[in-house]
Amino acid sequence: MQASTIPYSERLTLHPPLKVLYVQPGTSAFAGMERVIDTICSGLVEQYANDFEVDVLYTSIHHNRPTEKRNYNIIDRVASNRIELMRNFRQVIASKDYNLVVVPQIEPTVICMASCIGMRRKFAVHLHGNPRLERSHMKAKVLFFLMRALFLPKIASVFGTSPRQLASFNAMFKSKRPCYWVPNPVRRFDLPDSDRSNDEATVTFVNVGRFSFQKGQDLLLAAFAELILSRPNVRLKIVGYGEGEAALRAEIDHRGLSDAVTLEHHPENPQPALSTSDVYISTSRWEGWSLAICEALRFGLPVVATDCEFGPSDILVDNRLGRLVPVDSSEQLVKAMAYYCDNLPSEQGYAGFRREFIDRYSPERVVAAHAEALRSAAAT
Repeated sequence: MQASTIPYSERLTLHPPLKVLYVQPGTSAFAGMERVIDTICSGLVEQYANDFEVDVLYTSIHHNRPTEKRNYNIIDRVASNRIELMRNFRQVIASKDYNLVVVPQIEPTVICMASCIGMRRKFAVHLHGNPRLERSHMKAKVLFFLMRALFLPKIASVFGTSPRQLASFNAMFKSKRPCYWVPNPVRRFDLPDSDRSNDEATVTFVNVGRFSFQKGQDLLLAAFAELILSRPNVRLKIVGYGEGEAALRAEIDHRGLSDAVTLEHHPENPQPALSTSDVYISTSRWEGWSLAICEALRFGLPVVATDCEFGPSDILVDNRLGRLVPVDSSEQLVKAMAYYCDNLPSEQGYAGFRREFIDRYSPERVVAAHAEALRSAAAT
């Protein structure tokens, strides 16, 4: 293909960069969703600097938010209440002629779009969870109703972390809006020379995630308490943060598991826990995807995961990666954990396959998928 003879400055005039605003969740911790948005926006600027002008709006103070300078433009507008949040949305979105505004989850999207009534902007909702299960309280039900009744026809596109998540959204809202599967990027780690501990007599399970009802650590503790009766050489690390920590500690004590179960905090990097464990276990009641499962596969760990409609089942598509069990079956969960206790040496032989498999979700490839989705959504 012959190179263009049009000067670069003139090409920018003919095809100026798309102006994109991403909205960070109004949460308190910089974790899964927040890190995904940060990685995507950083990658867009690094890989497609001539194609996109990227701003990211932060509306809350995130604990452990990276302090290093980001290569995208940060807009900090912390809001202390809903009225202030809506005012901030409107002021920021009106301040620039954005081609597309990308908002995570349904509820913030409705609030953001309501803030901009009368303003000509295109919006994309970026799904991260399970919409069918997240409509659990009155405020959510009202906002979901407003999405269906008023705002869905004005949505330019729907981004989702799972193909079946998008299908579920379309069925729930009877939506025919353009949909794009944009999986979450899986970061790379400096893997240690020796991945596992030298204690071959002990099998260590690990779980990473918020301490919350959604992540199902209560289900995990119940199954582990049963497993340890027949496999006394097992240990469990539960790694994360959240309001449910006190309840988890009480449950560990109640079940007499304090010698075998530890709660750990690695807010920025799960490597210390993953690199010294043998099997990853996810007991989520629902997911949109599961970045934690993907990161465990990056370390070569086999995975046991609850088959929570979509997310884990989209990832664990080969038996060499791991095993799926029903969400409501403690018996099957214990059986799968016991399998890895008894077959760990042979399963560790697939560690290289797991690492190679997860490269399909490398940041570079995922950012390319996001770039294509953004171009299509902006052109809708």
